[in-house]
Amino acid sequence: MQSGPCGRSLQSGRNRRPAGAAGGGGCWAAGREGGELRGGRGGAAGAAGWGGGAPEGARGAERGRRGEAHGRRAAALEARRDGEGGVAGAWGGQSVGELEGGGPWITGTYYDNGSNTEAERADAASKFDDGWLRTGDVGSLTPDGFLQLTDRAKDVIKSGGEWISSVDLENALMGHPDVLEASVVGVPDDRWGERPLATVVRAPDSAIDAAGLKEFLGSKVAAWQVPERWAFIDEVPKTSVGKFDKKVLRKRYAEGELNVETPA
Repeated sequence: MQSGPCGRSLQSGRNRRPAGAAGGGGCWAAGREGGELRGGRGGAAGAAGWGGGAPEGARGAERGRRGEAHGRRAAALEARRDGEGGVAGAWGGQSVGELEGGGPWITGTYYDNGSNTEAERADAASKFDDGWLRTGDVGSLTPDGFLQLTDRAKDVIKSGGEWISSVDLENALMGHPDVLEASVVGVPDDRWGERPLATVVRAPDSAIDAAGLKEFLGSKVAAWQVPERWAFIDEVPKTSVGKFDKKVLRKRYAEGELNVETPA
């Protein structure tokens, strides 16, 4: 029995390349270290399928943009971007979707020793899409093989058919000098399906209000991405490993525990 790229038992995957697939693959993570991707937001060990750095000969803005990518595809690995509705998306570097991997050493299914329950089998099957390993990471792929991660699939906000990166909003908000922490989650919306809710921890002695932060964020991201709902909290809840626990925030919102503001 082999150990899978995400730390679970596996069976060998199929080596195939459907239309629209591209080289690259593995279990992506947000960090880059020594040319490999290593345990990032998703807690997955990085497969050595993505190397860092800008391409040889790149200069100026192009070098900077490529240098900020999370890696580049390696030979013998395959990747595709799963778009809205499960349709494999274009490999153009602009549109985002969940990244899926395949290849000779990427599993196509988890090992079943015969003692698993039906619920466990269903959970294992949900990690794959027609033989492709679903990484749980959302991002884009460029035609020359560069990967840019933007969010986790479970945290991306699907609003009116568009995907909003909660991480991008959080990073922009935490760039404000009066913000100590910020976490953004998707909440139900009658018109758009989901909309972002920004939960903010003010810096000590700060009196910044939701209207001020909404104006600030509007100068950093597209207007349609700016949250209508805001809540100020004492601390962003954390998991045992120090990550933002967005499940807790969604639950607190659903149960009416947050004092939500909707500035004009």
